[in-house]
Amino acid sequence: MKIAYDPLFVGQVKRAKVRVRKKVKTRLLLFSKNPSNPELHNHLLSREWVGYRSINITSDYRAIFEEVKMGKETIAYFVALGTHKELYR
Repeated sequence: MKIAYDPLFVGQVKRAKVRVRKKVKTRLLLFSKNPSNPELHNHLLSREWVGYRSINITSDYRAIFEEVKMGKETIAYFVALGTHKELYR
């Protein structure tokens, strides 16, 4: 699965603490190898995020993405990064 990033997501990563930025890098590498890895807790979202999925970055930080079909290929388009409280108000 290919990965793409929304400019908002890139900005949120840049503004995050160094510890979180490093964890984002390692988790996205893990995701690129196996999106179903149990460590990621990849799951569907509901309410205001219906149609999106989330992976765990740290115990509190989440990355939200949408699976976009382009022909025969699926792209994971990451749109938001934040704490559980920030993303699921």
